[in-house]
Amino acid sequence: MAAYIPSGLVLALLILATGCQTSEKSAPNTEQKDKDMAQTAWLSELVRELEQEPVANPPARVYRYLYNEQEVYYLTGRCCDIPGKLYDVEGNLLCEPDGGITGKGDGRCPDFVDVRTNETLIWEDKRES
Repeated sequence: MAAYIPSGLVLALLILATGCQTSEKSAPNTEQKDKDMAQTAWLSELVRELEQEPVANPPARVYRYLYNEQEVYYLTGRCCDIPGKLYDVEGNLLCEPDGGITGKGDGRCPDFVDVRTNETLIWEDKRES
């Protein structure tokens, strides 16, 4: 024989369970928040620097990718033989994956173009040349 559970009790348990789930999701992850703030700071500074330079042709762009199981940021090459730059999430230069005299960058991440995934445009210089 099935036990009778008052509907009010079931409702109260559902509200309590939902409330706990919501508070866990909304609770700040201090480590992630610090990481996001660091990313924002160096990316904001990079963009400010780019906006102080003359407009490039093609326009400068910053993309986010996954590369070798890590999140990275790629600043496109500005013109001609000027190499693109690949940064880790903290703004450290990892390599120059393309450009330069050979068009192949500095050789420290030769597979970047072939294995990168999850492209997201983060910023594009919209100024007119």
